[in-house]
Order: sequence, then structure tokens, then C-alpha cells
Amino acid sequence: MSGDKPGLFLRLKAGLNRTATSLGDGVSALFNKRKLDHAALEDLQDLLIAADLGPAVAARVTEKLAAERFDKEISEQEVRSALSDVVVDILAPVERPLRIDAEHRPHVVLVVGVNGTGKTTTIGKIAKGLRDQGKSVVLAAGDTFRAAAIEQLEIWGERAGAIVVRREVGADPAAVAYEGLERARAEAADVLLVDTAGRLQNKADLMDELAKVVRVLGKLDGTAPHDCLLVLDATTGQNALRQVEVFGEVCDVSGLAMTKLDGTARGGVLVAVAERFGLPVHFIGVGEGIDDLQPFGARDFARAVAGL
Repeated sequence: MSGDKPGLFLRLKAGLNRTATSLGDGVSALFNKRKLDHAALEDLQDLLIAADLGPAVAARVTEKLAAERFDKEISEQEVRSALSDVVVDILAPVERPLRIDAEHRPHVVLVVGVNGTGKTTTIGKIAKGLRDQGKSVVLAAGDTFRAAAIEQLEIWGERAGAIVVRREVGADPAAVAYEGLERARAEAADVLLVDTAGRLQNKADLMDELAKVVRVLGKLDGTAPHDCLLVLDATTGQNALRQVEVFGEVCDVSGLAMTKLDGTARGGVLVAVAERFGLPVHFIGVGEGIDDLQPFGARDFARAVAGL
């Protein structure tokens, strides 16, 4: 989560290359010396929906172009610019960093998401970023259903210089969260990051489990958790929208991190999520490296998606 701005943009652009190429190839094929008529607008709308930008975003892009260029010859560059402009309008209001409130010490962040989204890795990278800012961090290994998740968090804790609170596999996740908060308070830590399980096969069990974690944290600190960060995987496309709904029922989702934007042509789903829910986007992941989790920037993302 560090690095100079040009370096960040180049990594973002490289990460979103598959999304931009998929969209760009389609736009190039559509607008090779072609007038912007009704058929062209329909084709463009279909292309944008196929790129997981969603119907509402696709409609906004085509309406903007129709208002400015209808029945005129239009270039590929003009279409890309219009797409970038609309995406910036949608994303700018959700471009908000994760703010650690010094009044809450520790500031408790409950991290949720379906298994496989890169949740545990994201927690480790956030911890490293916070440590680089001079903050003390405690990690609670609350995904007690997977030995790999506990071990992975311990490795990240070592890398980041963060304390890890863990129990054996199968332990009560709420008990781990409670111990984590006790330890964070004893250490006067700035931040507690709580990992959680994300088994969506049985939604009722998941909701009960997370609700218990929230309840138990609240017993020690009536204001906790202070943030509920939902980690989404870009490769799931439109399923990400459903995940926001499900986890929103369990905990008051306060912000998002979207991972694996480098491994998919479906990066446009972040725009669809922002348009539908308006939740703050704190981080995006564009690779496996420790610095490939970046603070979210609306303009850079829009330009990268549009291939500008």
C-alpha cells in the first residue's frame, strides 16, 4: 500500500489490463468508422453489460454519447473517454480511505467475505500498511474452520510485525474475537483486525455466527466493531452484488475491498457495485505482492478500465 503515484497507476493499469483489453477490443470492433445510430448504441450497451458494468451504468454511458454525438461518426477514443467520465462520476463519491479513529483504541475492523475472496491475505496486507504508518496492530484468527486460514494469518502477522491471537481449528469464532479485543486493549494497540469464516452454503449458520461475533465484541466495547469491511473477488462478476446484500444483512457493511482485479476481464463489476450500493471502496487488489493492495482512486480506476 505504498509507492509513488505514477508507479501505483502503472500497476493498476497492468492489473486491469484484461478488463480494459476485453472492453477495448469490443469498442474497436464496434466503432470503426461507424455512425452512432440506435443499432450502435444497443451494441455498445450489450458490450458494457457483458463487461459486468451492469445495465444502469451501460445506460448512463450510452445516454451520454447519444446526447453528444447521435447520428455522427464517432471514434473509439471518444467512446473510451465517455466511459471514463461516467465511471468517474459513479466512483468519485465512494473513493474513501479506511479511517482509523484514534478515539477508539483499538479501532476494531471486522473483515467479512465469502471463502476464496482473498480475505485473510487482504487482512495481512492491510496490517502491513498500518504498521508502515507506525500503528500497532493485533490480528484475530476468527476463521477457525480452516487450518490454512489460521496458519496464513500467522505468517502475515510475522511479516507485518503484528500480534496474532488464535485458537485451535473448530474453536468458537466469537471467543477468538473476544480474546483478540482483550489482547488489543492490554497492548494498547491502535487497531484490531478480525478475520471471519465465509461459508455461504448455509446462510443462516453464517449469519448467526457473524451476529454472535458482533454481539460478543459489543460486550467488551459497546461501539465495536467500528468498521465491517467486506472483501469481494472481482472474478465472481455479478455475484458480488448478491454478496453485498447477504453480508449487509449480517453486519452493517461500512466499506469494501475488491481483490483479484488482475485475474479477470470482469473488473467492471466494481462500478456496478458502487452504482447500486454507494458503499465506500477502501482498497483494490491488483496482484499477489504485498504492495498490490492499493488505496482506491476513482479517476485512476476509470482511466485504467477504459484503457486510457
